[in-house]
Amino acid sequence: MRVLETLGLAALRKTDPEFAHGAALKALQLGLGPKGGPVTSARLATQVAGLRLPNPIGLAAGMDKNATALHPLARTAFGFLEVGAITPRAQPGNPRPRLFRLSEDRAAINRFGFNNEGMEAAAARLHARPKNATIGLNLGANKDSEDRAADFARVLTHCGADLDFATVNVSSPNTERLRDLQGRAALTALLAGVMEANHTLARPLPIFLKIAPDLTADELQDIAAAAEETGVAAIVATNTTLARDGLTSPHRAEKGGLSGAPLFEKSTRVLAQLSTMTHLPLIGVGGISSGAQAYEKIRAGASAVQLYTALVFGGISMVEQIARDLDALLARDGFSTVADAVGTGRSDWL
Repeated sequence: MRVLETLGLAALRKTDPEFAHGAALKALQLGLGPKGGPVTSARLATQVAGLRLPNPIGLAAGMDKNATALHPLARTAFGFLEVGAITPRAQPGNPRPRLFRLSEDRAAINRFGFNNEGMEAAAARLHARPKNATIGLNLGANKDSEDRAADFARVLTHCGADLDFATVNVSSPNTERLRDLQGRAALTALLAGVMEANHTLARPLPIFLKIAPDLTADELQDIAAAAEETGVAAIVATNTTLARDGLTSPHRAEKGGLSGAPLFEKSTRVLAQLSTMTHLPLIGVGGISSGAQAYEKIRAGASAVQLYTALVFGGISMVEQIARDLDALLARDGFSTVADAVGTGRSDWL
């Protein structure tokens, strides 16, 4: 399987990135992905915001935008999955090209703009979801909505019955003025509306908040306060960045959010800062492509991590190796559980 995956990745990297993304999803749907299921051990098994996870390695939102590959993804090594982002109404997103592969930097720039098939289509697929996986949905707002804050609650209400968690995404740089909702007053009002909708569900969910890496210390403090005040269960740090420091790829000047290897240090520093401002569990995202980097995020303050862009270069079977390497690193340093390691290296990032 690994040889076939390597050959497939090499071929896909010669094609348009958005076509390659679709082809990778189709391959999963056809049963060409890993089938061993989540990697787990006594050290890797953990609990985050009430969710029991076989391991702390999650799939970040963006790969399976429309929840079309839930069953094959549940058979991979990931400990949990996040799909979406989903908006109330279907929308095409921004004009193509809108995804750029930065091979020299092991990174990507996207300006999709929340392209998705809408909450009706997503809800039908989530209703038929595998029951043996932890699955969350990234909530978004329509570009032309008159009340973007209300859109997040609408998607949650419509899809919540078949979710294990939901993530409020106010940090995408590709929907105009969406990041304005990260200000304390606007964010508090938005989260209050989401929480009100959550409490109407038969089974209220842990609600996560995904933030941008391009924030000042004061802005992080405001976000932490708003999250705690409204009952958010965890903060996801971070989404893509608008920064372009140190890139060498010909596509480095493209507009959109940058993800992948160059984001690792920036996002980990934000994660560590945030961990000094709140007792909420944190999900570390940005630039992870190895067990050592997953371990760094955990030691910087993350209770779990997510990745996506690394799969473009390493394939989905790399997740098993990341989990096994993380297990070995925890054992090497004498940690009995993931939770024991959380925050133990925070000072290295402050």
